[in-house]
Amino acid sequence: MIKIGITGSLASGKTTASKLIAKGRGPIFSADSEVKKLYKDKKFQSLISKKFNIKKNLNFKKELKKKILSKSIYIKRLEKLIHPIVRKKMFRFFNKNKHRKFLFCEIPLLIESRLMKYFDKIIFIKSSKKIRLKRYILSGGDKKLFFLLDKKQFKDTKKMAMCDYVVVNNTSLIILKKKLSNITISHE
Repeated sequence: MIKIGITGSLASGKTTASKLIAKGRGPIFSADSEVKKLYKDKKFQSLISKKFNIKKNLNFKKELKKKILSKSIYIKRLEKLIHPIVRKKMFRFFNKNKHRKFLFCEIPLLIESRLMKYFDKIIFIKSSKKIRLKRYILSGGDKKLFFLLDKKQFKDTKKMAMCDYVVVNNTSLIILKKKLSNITISHE
């Protein structure tokens, strides 16, 4: 089994790249998808509501975002709750798919969370901050939240130094497909 990690900064195109490179090769684990599922989970909402003093009747995600934007300490607390849960789900994904030739994992904070040792190859999807901000806002994101989350991530140069492949994604989907098709992943 070859485990391929796909990472990149906020709104760099990791999800699109993951789907393109994994197509027909193997299953994908998405940390972002797992987090979205957590936010919908009633037990998790209850836990967060208590820890962050959020009233249950209100829009959970909206209230949580307000808390995070009000004090940066809240994002650290949230990460301490979320990261271990997502990591467990990643290991379950590995175990469930251990007979597959290739496994793909899209993990935004792969480098920041020091998960490199779990992957045979790591692909970094790089985009300029200006383009990433535009993509984030177009997908319904908040500008303040973008800058807060972006600040939590390592600089691209630091992340690139720890990756096997760097794919710049500043243009079109066609060019991204071409760049990804140039990556050869095999047993070494």
